[in-house]
Amino acid sequence: MKKMIDSHRSLMLLDEISKGDDITQRDLSVRLGMAVGLVNTYLKNLGAKGYIKIKAIPPKRFRYYLTPKGFIEKSRLTYDMLQNYTRVFSETRREFSELCGRLRLSGVKKVYFAGIDEVAEIAYLSLREADMELVGDIDSERAGQDFFKTKITSFDEVDPDMPEHIIITSFNKRDEVRAMLLKAGARPQLIHSVY
Repeated sequence: MKKMIDSHRSLMLLDEISKGDDITQRDLSVRLGMAVGLVNTYLKNLGAKGYIKIKAIPPKRFRYYLTPKGFIEKSRLTYDMLQNYTRVFSETRREFSELCGRLRLSGVKKVYFAGIDEVAEIAYLSLREADMELVGDIDSERAGQDFFKTKITSFDEVDPDMPEHIIITSFNKRDEVRAMLLKAGARPQLIHSVY
């Protein structure tokens, strides 16, 4: 996982540098949502590997250039990221298909999704294949928005007596979503996730 994060950060930096803009470490920090110190560390590392050239521009400024080796590395990292995303998509799709299949075999016809992010879209495909209905979505950050023609509600609107099963559809906030559902009174036996 650390290697994947490092690769992703390196790719983002190489991509920004390849645009040829006159950019500072602070600019990169803001654009990429990384701490300035972290940007500095990655830039030094990319420079040491020969992927970028760093040229001093007075006063106390630097210009960053992608080297031919850097262009090759950017292409390699892009390819690797696409392979990783494809693998993650395939695994996630399979896991949601298996979960929805098990729920459907046990007689479940309607479910809620909780924690609406990109993973929820993958889960929705599996839900439709299992001939199940999405009756609602729960996500306080997106409350009031629509997701596949259903209204997203907040966790404090969860009815503890609702009979429908709930599928957690967030990778990054899975544990937080489960805790909020339990706090709202959802029954543990009706909460499912694929991880």
